[in-house]
Order: sequence, then structure tokens, then C-alpha cells
Amino acid sequence: MQFFAFLFVCEEFQCSCGGPLSLFCATLLSFSCLSDHHSGKFLKIRKLSFKLSAHLSLSLAVAQDRLRLCMKRKSKLFLCPALALHYLCKLQQCVWLLRKTKMMSDNLRYTPFSTFLNRYFAFKVQKISVDAGFTCPNRDGTLGVGGCTYCNNRTFNPGYCREMPSVTRQLEEGKIFFARKYPEMKYLAYFQAYTNTYAELQRLRDLYEEALSVPDVVGLVIGTRPDCMPDELLHYLAELHRRSFVLVEYGVESALDRTLQRICRGHTFACSEEAIRRTADAGIPVGAHMILGLPGESREEIVAQADVMSQLPINTLKLHQLQLIRGTRMAREYAESPSDFHLYEAGEYAELVVDYLERLRSDIVVERFASQSPADLLIAPAWGLKNHEFTEWVKRSLRQRNTYQGRLYVSR
Repeated sequence: MQFFAFLFVCEEFQCSCGGPLSLFCATLLSFSCLSDHHSGKFLKIRKLSFKLSAHLSLSLAVAQDRLRLCMKRKSKLFLCPALALHYLCKLQQCVWLLRKTKMMSDNLRYTPFSTFLNRYFAFKVQKISVDAGFTCPNRDGTLGVGGCTYCNNRTFNPGYCREMPSVTRQLEEGKIFFARKYPEMKYLAYFQAYTNTYAELQRLRDLYEEALSVPDVVGLVIGTRPDCMPDELLHYLAELHRRSFVLVEYGVESALDRTLQRICRGHTFACSEEAIRRTADAGIPVGAHMILGLPGESREEIVAQADVMSQLPINTLKLHQLQLIRGTRMAREYAESPSDFHLYEAGEYAELVVDYLERLRSDIVVERFASQSPADLLIAPAWGLKNHEFTEWVKRSLRQRNTYQGRLYVSR
């Protein structure tokens, strides 16, 4: 009830007194008293917050004067002056925080990964990548050989998980790597390389349990293909999630079957949809990976896929720009027919991401907007930006366009 009362107060006070900062006050107070981020409430907060984006220069003194005037007129909104003044004190704290960090307005524009982690952990956590020696049905001949046309797993394996003899050793090396800067950090074992559910159940159990036995490892993130999640494994992961955190990430890559066929994924989008729904029904958090800019997809088709993904019960989403990597079939295809590809420049891609976010359901956590491949493997596009630098670019574009995630989302 507090939530709806705050929204009523801020909207009515804005209409009667013309005080957009009061709207900001009520919005932030709503955030402070909400313990959940239900998508409908979350989007309502966003819409209200950005009504005042052009008016943040309004001084706190003006807001105070208008509030007192409203009280003198015995407005029905403020039958309890003491309570109103209490809210005003909270407003001062919130405005100070906004001016101090400039983070609140950015985070309201999209849903960052930190909000997802905060639902499960009361402390900071960091993913440590693990290479458990898996292969892929698209490489070993089950579905094909050579893998997907864009794939070279060396592009996302950090140095500490190469040439390591065991999962435990890799995790310990990763902990040393991060503990230099964050000694109190806890960790998620990220089974990342290739298809991390493509093995016999007992082997998978042994590997997952080994990871969870490492001190300070508090959960698992498992990257896999949508066609590699048998029922018995799904049942085990559901049981495991009841006693430890588990997130399953599926490589969806595209919602267009013609694209999936062109890049030799070996499965359809319907397969991805089924795997995501089965996993969500089992009570396991679900993530998806999408590549923006795959050959043959127009800008309009890329953006339209945000609508499609928004209809699925996913919790997290990773976006990747198309990158051409040495040693891949796609690199050879590009050399033979470069006109078949549109490689986005950083600014152009940032605008594409913003267009995508506008159509994306507001409660979906966006973990990343772009990938960063090793320079010695990357052919193009070479932006010369780190991931956090590109994230700041997207935030700036969101501010400049005064828009936010879910603004154009339509529930079906």
C-alpha cells in the first residue's frame, strides 16, 4: 500500500504545485520501501522518474517552499504535516546521493546485473570462469564438426583457467586473481567454455559439487546449449538450486531460424524457447545470450527480437556485438564476401543497444552490452574500448535520448 500511496502523492503534488522534484522524492521513497522488483511496479517507477529528467535543476529550496505551501492550503495529500516533513528529510538524503554519485538515474534506465545478485546475496560476488574440458555436439560429430561459424572459445577464456589440471585449481587461481583487489569477495563458479552440460550426469555432478566444495564459492553459473539439457540433469539442477545458487545460461544467439542455420548452430529457436521454459518451470534462474549484428539480419529484425525474448521467462540477458575472430569459418566467409556483413562501429552499436533496450521487458537483467575479445584474435570491429567503457557509452546514449529499458515494451 505504501507503494501506491507514494505514487498517488507524487502525481497529485506534481499536478497541484508543479514540483517535479517532489515526484523524484516519492519515486525514490518507493524504491526504498520496496523489497521486490515486480516488472509492472518497476516500469511504473521508471516512467514516473523520467518525467522529471529535464527538471533536476530545480532546487531543493523550491521544492520545500512548494511543499509547505501545499501544507498551508490544507491539501488532502498532507493531513499529517509531520509525516510530510519526514518525507522531505528523506528527499534531501536522496537528492544528495544522486548528486554525489549520479548512479541512481543511470540504473533506473536499465536493469543491471547487480540488482539480480542482490536478490540472492547479501555480499559481493564475482564470477570465476572454469574450463572443465567439455566439448560440443556441434564439434564432435553428433550434430556437426567445426562448431558454430563464429566460435573460438579462446576469446572468452581468461588466462587463469587455461592449462589447469582441475576445477578446484582453476577456482583457487581465480580467487587469487580477484582477491588482490577484493579480499572479502565471494565467488560463483562459471562453467563457460563450450557446452557445460554435455556429459554423463555423474561426471557433471562430480564437477559441479567439486566447484561448490571450494571455500568462498557460493554458487554456479552454467553456460550451455538449449539442446543439451536432458530432464534428469534439469531435475538435479533444480535440487541443487534449493541448497545453493544455480543460474543456467543458454546460447540462443538469434530468434531467426534462417540465421541459426546460416551460422550452423544446429538447433532452432523453438528449441531455445522450450529449454528456457522447462528450466524456468523447474524453478531455476535462466539467462540467455544474443549476438546482435549476425549476417543477414537487418537493424529492424535485430530490434524486433527484443520483443520475442521479452515473452520468455528469462531472468538475465547478455548482448554481444558480432566480432570476427581469427581461425573461424565466419572470418573466412568475411574475407570471401565482406558485403554480406555489417560490422557496427561503437557509436552505431550503442544506438542499436538502446533501441533494443526500449523494447525489452523492464525486469530482465542486462548483464552486458558487448564482448571484448583478445586483440591478437580479433579481426573486426576493433573499437579499442573495454566493456565498462562501452557500458558508459550506452548509459550516456540513454540519458541523451531520455529513454529507458521497457519504454516501448508491449506485453502480449
